Amino acid sequence: MVSSRAYRNFTVLLALLSFFAETASAQAGTSDSLNALLANAKQDPLYSYPTELTQGIIPKAIHSHNDYWRDVPFYSALSVGAISVEVDVWLYNETLYVGHERAALTSARTLKSLYIDPLLDTLRRQNPPNPFDPTKIEKNGVYDTSAGQPFHLWIDVKTDGPTTWPFVVRALEPLRQGNWLSAPNANGSGIVTRQVTVIGTGNTPLSLVQGISNRTYFYDGPIPTLDSTFANITSAVSPIASTSFRRVFGDVRGTELNSTQLELLRNQIRVAKGKGIQTRYWDLPGWPISTRNGIWRQLRTEGVDLLNVDDLAAAAGFSDASNSW
Repeated sequence: MVSSRAYRNFTVLLALLSFFAETASAQAGTSDSLNALLANAKQDPLYSYPTELTQGIIPKAIHSHNDYWRDVPFYSALSVGAISVEVDVWLYNETLYVGHERAALTSARTLKSLYIDPLLDTLRRQNPPNPFDPTKIEKNGVYDTSAGQPFHLWIDVKTDGPTTWPFVVRALEPLRQGNWLSAPNANGSGIVTRQVTVIGTGNTPLSLVQGISNRTYFYDGPIPTLDSTFANITSAVSPIASTSFRRVFGDVRGTELNSTQLELLRNQIRVAKGKGIQTRYWDLPGWPISTRNGIWRQLRTEGVDLLNVDDLAAAAGFSDASNSW
């Protein structure tokens, strides 16, 4: 039989639990009326944020390697905050098709359909008609949280460079017409950074970039020879240079570069930064995950500007594989 004292204690406990539950509900804003208002708010123009496509996404120094492999090219990278993507293009019948090899090409997957048009749509969404800025003096980039952050589009030419590159330039025309593209400044000593920076790589000919006036595209300089064979490359020609990590450093055992490898990395970064050129290393270790994460961390710590990644979610910190990175 329950004593009267125990019964009183039990009823007090129930009362306290009821009080705390009601308080928590009130603090959480779980009233039916408020929930209904929140659920229906999006139907009211008052609560529609004009540039909401990338609202809340923080830009990250991530380069989406072979971006066309994603389930949704361009937009997958955009969704995690990547500021750079790479697309392989093949010229056939005056059309630039996208894919890693010829067997992967389809008539629907083109540079225009997968990248140029989505980029234009995103930029228009981030720059809607606005009576407070009718002349569009201040133009936003693709990210709402950092309107001045440029987006880097690397175009890796797979077919003959001199033949293909003029078609790339032609494909960029809608972006050029919108004045979205970064370009060298008037005296060629640097660049005028705009919302999109295009960099030609792969078979892109240096001769069709360097020395070309009024251009709105750049060249992927080779990091190891910026102080020798390509010493005449400036940031106005190559604002970001790259090279194969594996070719330069070989295999990595463990989770970081050894002292010899690290000295080489630091020297290459020093040369590039001395020329005002940013850096990106591709062909990074992908396995073991501990090695990959360790190299990611070391490259960022040592000042590499763009982290070349295949696993976007891990690099952005959105997966279990990114716990130690």
